[in-house]
Amino acid sequence: MELRDIEIFLTLAEELHFGRTAERLHVSQARVSQSIKQQERRIGGALFERTSRSVRLTPLGVGLRDRLAAGYTEIMAGVDEASSIARGQAGTLSVGTYDTHHQEFLAVLDLFRQRHPQTTLRMPEVIPTDPFGGLRARRVDVAVLWLPIREPDLMVGPELFTERLVLAVASDHPLAAREQATMEDLGDYPVIFPDGPIPDYVWAQHTPPVTPSGRPIQRGVGVTTLNEALTAVAGGGVITPVGAQIAESRVRRDITFLPIADGPVLRYAPVWRRAGETPLVRAFLRAAEDARR
Repeated sequence: MELRDIEIFLTLAEELHFGRTAERLHVSQARVSQSIKQQERRIGGALFERTSRSVRLTPLGVGLRDRLAAGYTEIMAGVDEASSIARGQAGTLSVGTYDTHHQEFLAVLDLFRQRHPQTTLRMPEVIPTDPFGGLRARRVDVAVLWLPIREPDLMVGPELFTERLVLAVASDHPLAAREQATMEDLGDYPVIFPDGPIPDYVWAQHTPPVTPSGRPIQRGVGVTTLNEALTAVAGGGVITPVGAQIAESRVRRDITFLPIADGPVLRYAPVWRRAGETPLVRAFLRAAEDARR
């Protein structure tokens, strides 16, 4: 039985009138009658009792209607959903972010949700020491990462926001009594380094290998996550630059956050797989562009 024939049968079962069924489906009454007759021949029994005054379902027709209705609803819902996804209006979009959300980024999310209320947004966390892992494993559709990014399989969108770095030190560290730090201070103490596949050129934007005067920065403890980094800092053996947003969201009595007078500014942008630019990804990028205006 063709999908159109199922639609004709279910509509006639609801309307119980050939003329109204034809009008509703934008076909002729002859087409409705022909379809029902073909279905009855295929099944081997009458689905409707027809008189000059009325049309009603036979017991066989009632049973068929009940079985087909649920399946037809599911089929059409699937078609509608697929169509919406193809137009970038529905589906699921995974946007990977670091542990902190900036107001500028939240504005992008709000605009995207307003435009695509049928889309489910997932927000998996990006591990700072493995920023591309989720993208390349296809667990993440778009990731908001700090720049620069020079990977042949990845694309970079418009800059969303910037963030200054602060220096995290233990509250009893010699630097904790200072009002601010400098990048030159990184040459005096062991500094956290990433235990992960982040490229050196990306990490250098966060923590360079040498101070401004050229002194090498000593590598201290290797960490994978932000929590590991903060725990190591609190222990007093290492220091590390972190985003200023972390200082606001992770207030701790055992850690002091110092402004870095000459510290770098991280620039964040959406990043996605070159081969994974779906309609929903493009819709997110449009929201990112428009939210900046």
